[in-house]
Amino acid sequence: MRFTKAIVRLPGENFSQGLTMSEPRCGPDFRKALEQHAAYRRALEACGVDVTVMPADDGYPDGTFVEDTFVIAERVAIATRPGAKTRMGEVESVAKAVQELRPHLERIKAPGTLDGGDICQVDDHFLIGLSARTNEAGAAQLAAILARYQYTSSTIDIRHHPSLLHLKSGIAYLGEQRFLIASGFPPTDRLAHGDVIEVAPGEMYAANAVRVNTKVLIASGFPELAGTLAKLRYRVHSLDMSEFAKMDGGLSCLSLRF
Repeated sequence: MRFTKAIVRLPGENFSQGLTMSEPRCGPDFRKALEQHAAYRRALEACGVDVTVMPADDGYPDGTFVEDTFVIAERVAIATRPGAKTRMGEVESVAKAVQELRPHLERIKAPGTLDGGDICQVDDHFLIGLSARTNEAGAAQLAAILARYQYTSSTIDIRHHPSLLHLKSGIAYLGEQRFLIASGFPPTDRLAHGDVIEVAPGEMYAANAVRVNTKVLIASGFPELAGTLAKLRYRVHSLDMSEFAKMDGGLSCLSLRF
């Protein structure tokens, strides 16, 4: 899949008040987060992507993690219903930006909950993570919507993996049936029939990488994975994600790419 568009949202000054799985030793530096976000946008643009930048919304400290609000594929755009109640209000403002590019939207409805970070597209198949944020009802609704648009799907239960907030915290699809996975990632038929690169336990955060056209974006500071990808002839672009990592965010979380 070639990406031509992306939507991002700037972090707000109250970014440090967002949700985390554990209290960081040191909260994120807002100014540094802005610098890292700008570098992320430039990286997307260097990959040939036209980036729509939404302003920060201080009503939603987690709003910069815009990926959780939508699932966008070539044939359908689906507004999610985030599993954290404090994030449900993020969807409507993002929907306005999406509708400028994709006028018709499908929606996840109560009692379903679904975060976009739990969805990994593998060509015309979607892996749907069951997590603390995405429940069975949300997964079933998404599967039904996708089927109407001639996509297939399957679920992966990550609720018993202590380190995975979202499915894509532990998996990235690089195309050509090749995957990055975190250590201990649950087995699935898709992985059994693909080429799997297991990220070293000490570099688990780097499993949240993003293939954008001819490049693979990865978090900086993980030389083993960077070297492995380079040997496989990927064009690797490393980005400092330190301030977003403090709030459990990764590279994929910061944009909707389509």
